[in-house]
Amino acid sequence: MNPIKQDIRSLNLEQLVNAFTEAGYPTYRAKQVYEWLWKKGARTFEEMSNLSLETREWLDQHYSILSVVIHTTKKSSDGTIKMAFKLHDDAFVEGVLIPTETRMTACVSSQVGCSLNCSFCATGFLKRQRNLDAAEIYDQVWLIDQLARNTYDMPLSNIVFMGMGEPLLNYNNVLLGIDKITKPEGLGMSPSRITVSTAGIAKMIKKLGDDGVKFNLALSLHAANNDKRSAIMPINESNPLEDLVEALNYFYKKTKRKITLEYAVMNDTNDGLDEAEELVKFARKVPCKVNLIEYNPIDLASFQGSSQDKIIRFAQYIDSKEVIVNIRRSRGKDIDAACGQLANKL
Repeated sequence: MNPIKQDIRSLNLEQLVNAFTEAGYPTYRAKQVYEWLWKKGARTFEEMSNLSLETREWLDQHYSILSVVIHTTKKSSDGTIKMAFKLHDDAFVEGVLIPTETRMTACVSSQVGCSLNCSFCATGFLKRQRNLDAAEIYDQVWLIDQLARNTYDMPLSNIVFMGMGEPLLNYNNVLLGIDKITKPEGLGMSPSRITVSTAGIAKMIKKLGDDGVKFNLALSLHAANNDKRSAIMPINESNPLEDLVEALNYFYKKTKRKITLEYAVMNDTNDGLDEAEELVKFARKVPCKVNLIEYNPIDLASFQGSSQDKIIRFAQYIDSKEVIVNIRRSRGKDIDAACGQLANKL
């Protein structure tokens, strides 16, 4: 029976150097392997062409690379591409490439499923199976970047953690994954082009501030009234709006990065002028801007998106109160790739 090989990407550089030294190999070989893994996205040891055959065989004997692969893809009429990623244990998560003329955005997942049970979100109806590790988060970005280059001849410019799962419930792996994506010895992407979206876990938002993160933070708000928010987002019962205001201000004080408030506009649920006024009052308590998102209906819930007239009226009211507001048009709706629609259907 073959012993289970260790995933080489679970080792940091220091651990990799130690492993090479103990095996009698020079230190620089470990650094070459590290570069192959994190800068060049190597999927096999065979690809590591500047290593001797003997070194590659030693690596293959002792270690594995548990790569994520694109299992299936589906392309929208607007150019958006949704993909199902197959993980080493045959679990699946979904990711999305959202192209425009000026940018290529990757929407990536942080967990297999989700435990928060938000009633308007397709992922919320899936059972949470496990967290993704840092390499699995990195792989999604690397693969979507390759897809963007091959399909649209443009590299990735932005990353949003708005796929499956709650990033702040997989805190360490998400931060380590972002570290691999942003460091010069990794993909070298700017952290200012990365946004992590949370349903609102006050304690972990404060921890982001304490850790001095350089990426952007978005709060999935969707209602600025505790009763209404708790009805659609159960996480609000343990993390009410008052706690989130305190946590977001703490985050801003530590990082000086303004927060984005995400608000999916749902017909006769949160799209009245009373709700707009509640949103304005909340927004004035936090250094932020508001993104209004076209809600995308899902099979498992009865919520419907608001009409364009209602969304525009809602936005105009917020703008009239001197709160920065943008309307975000849905992309990939026809392939269930839009916000709230990821449900492992591919």
